[in-house]
Amino acid sequence: MKPAIYLDNNATTPVDPRVLDAMLPYLREHFGNAASRNHAFGWEAERGVERAREQVATLINASSKEILWTSGATESDNIALKGAARMYREKGRHIITQVTEHKAVLDPCHWLGEEGFEVTYLPVDRFGRVTAEQVRAAIREDTILVSIMHANNEIGTIQPIAEIGALCKEREVLFHTDATQAFGKVPIDVEAMGIDLLSASAHKIYGPKGVGLLYVRRRRPRVRCEPLFHGGGHERGMRSGTLNVPGIVGMGAAAAIAGEAMESESRRLAGLRDRLWEGLSGRIDAIHRNGDAHNGLSNTLNVSFAYVEGESLMMGCDGIAVSSGSACTSASLEPSYVLKAVGVDDALGHGSIRFSLGRFTTVDEIDATVEQVAQAVGRLREMSPLYELAREGMTPDTMESTS
Repeated sequence: MKPAIYLDNNATTPVDPRVLDAMLPYLREHFGNAASRNHAFGWEAERGVERAREQVATLINASSKEILWTSGATESDNIALKGAARMYREKGRHIITQVTEHKAVLDPCHWLGEEGFEVTYLPVDRFGRVTAEQVRAAIREDTILVSIMHANNEIGTIQPIAEIGALCKEREVLFHTDATQAFGKVPIDVEAMGIDLLSASAHKIYGPKGVGLLYVRRRRPRVRCEPLFHGGGHERGMRSGTLNVPGIVGMGAAAAIAGEAMESESRRLAGLRDRLWEGLSGRIDAIHRNGDAHNGLSNTLNVSFAYVEGESLMMGCDGIAVSSGSACTSASLEPSYVLKAVGVDDALGHGSIRFSLGRFTTVDEIDATVEQVAQAVGRLREMSPLYELAREGMTPDTMESTS
């Protein structure tokens, strides 16, 4: 059996062996509870936790005292949105976000809408971008929070975070960013970018699953989030619960490695991504690149293949792990809401594939992917009457009029 080619790194990444090496002592000899302050086992665990705080804080130019540990970015997003909304609801009940956010932001926003808050969902352009001017136009006297994703998980588009952050500072509105896909991949400076709250997860940067962070600004302004649950007052009173010490140590190690390798890794991945696109576009006609080719994540390529269904294409490339542009629901197969938001029609949306490269992706794997995808698309299109009609010069309008 051929080894699978893994190109779904935006979903999760393998744990880097160096990260695992850092974690193992905290699963064996240093197994103490970091909250146990009266013996050496607890002290050693706490040292590991605090070292990791320093490591992740360094990556975003924050103070270690501003880092809260969570179970992952979904929890961090929920604390940031629900916690800030509840804490500052006396100042106002208006929140601004964008339509292409991850569900970990959109679902809490919908929940807040049912709790009496008003949420404005900004549209994006065909590249998936919002502008600071859109945010400026949406801010009202009762706006308390703006939440804009740093980099999109499906199409890789990077938002103008610094410009939006500066605007929020000017208008004295809190600014949260879900940086899950950007953390460790692109430079982030919470001071320069005016970020007040930031969510990230370890398993996107070759760390373990089940651990994440929430950056909460302590000065200019001091930000507070009402806790979602109670039970001990850990993490500055905002996130109670026994800390996942091995996972936290792993996230710290992953962040340190990412910081050291960011520039070279980004350059290498951009080269592989471009090689993949050039290979696919050179071998296959009627394909479309989704997202911002000039301002996106170096590892992400989202492609729509006309006259091909994404799920069928993935089945035809069973040796390659990728993500489809469609999402299964209980009743139907709907195109991605992100692709819909950037103007991709349903037919193309159904034929979309996200390729997300990673630290361990090789040139040979990219070349093998181009070959397999080209062959699979060819086979599927041979069975497509629509593709045959299109090759004869018929458009969707003429197809419909002759049917």
